[in-house]
Amino acid sequence: MGKNDTNGRWSAIAKPALGGISMFVSFLAVCIFLFATQEVNVFYNQEFLGLFFASVLAFSMGVADDYYNTQPILKLSVQILCGLLFVFTGNSIDFFHHPVADGFVTILWVVGVMNSLNMLDNMDGITATVSLFILLACVTILMFLGVVDAFVWIIIILAQIGTLIGFLFYNVHPSKMFMGDAGSQFLALFVSFFGIKVLWNLPAVFEAPSWTGFFIVLAAFTPTAMDTLTVVINRKRRGVSIALGGKDHTTHHLVYRGYNDFKVWIIFVIISLFSALIAVGLAYLVTIGYFLFALIGGLFFLAIFIPIYRNTQQYPEPVKEKK
Repeated sequence: MGKNDTNGRWSAIAKPALGGISMFVSFLAVCIFLFATQEVNVFYNQEFLGLFFASVLAFSMGVADDYYNTQPILKLSVQILCGLLFVFTGNSIDFFHHPVADGFVTILWVVGVMNSLNMLDNMDGITATVSLFILLACVTILMFLGVVDAFVWIIIILAQIGTLIGFLFYNVHPSKMFMGDAGSQFLALFVSFFGIKVLWNLPAVFEAPSWTGFFIVLAAFTPTAMDTLTVVINRKRRGVSIALGGKDHTTHHLVYRGYNDFKVWIIFVIISLFSALIAVGLAYLVTIGYFLFALIGGLFFLAIFIPIYRNTQQYPEPVKEKK
């Protein structure tokens, strides 16, 4: 293959994945900034190392998928490896208070989020918007709920929030820039990390029951969780593999109902906004001892999931007429 052919192929990939590349470059830039400005080298921080190397791995796998269209088993193996990196660098979910059980749940979480947000990247602006509001919830909790040693994490999240806002100016319908698998895999890995550190493990920091963290997470991740659950249920009912692509996501069924792409994005903005606000509110209530209020996270999820799921039944994918 000639040099021009190689450049042409990479150009064809870089253009659709430019948003994802910018997200990862932003992450690298803030890592360099922290390395250069902090008195204590951030690369001595075991948890930071877990995030850094897992991010590099997720981004690299995404680039390979954009370039070579890799096999699902390879993607799954890399996602599991990312989860293992979290486990062995002290970034496990603290739910069962048992290293093996918590490690297993952590791997399931990382794989689940990386696939869920990747699946949701089926319409302009959706994955970036959902991720943006999850990160806004995380940074708000870190800044205002008295979590110690949070400065480095706040800076890292804020850098990614700024990148996502800039990206959305070009990604909302009609999109001029896409994130590609390079972006969706890195971003999902990034979000899964802070979902663990800030949301799942908040009860451990404030000596609250670990189950409260589950409902805080459920509230914050409602948009992507309800989409994934809907797709899984509907494909199981039809006997279709959940690993295959398809136009059967909640976003697609809203289009079948008659909404255009921009209106679908607005719906997800509203859902994501309330998800973030409720997650922050529940986190605050848990930190001051009102543990039962965390159950509101489950009620909120059902309040969103049920009508959205019913919409997929009422407005199915149009049947194409045979020529």
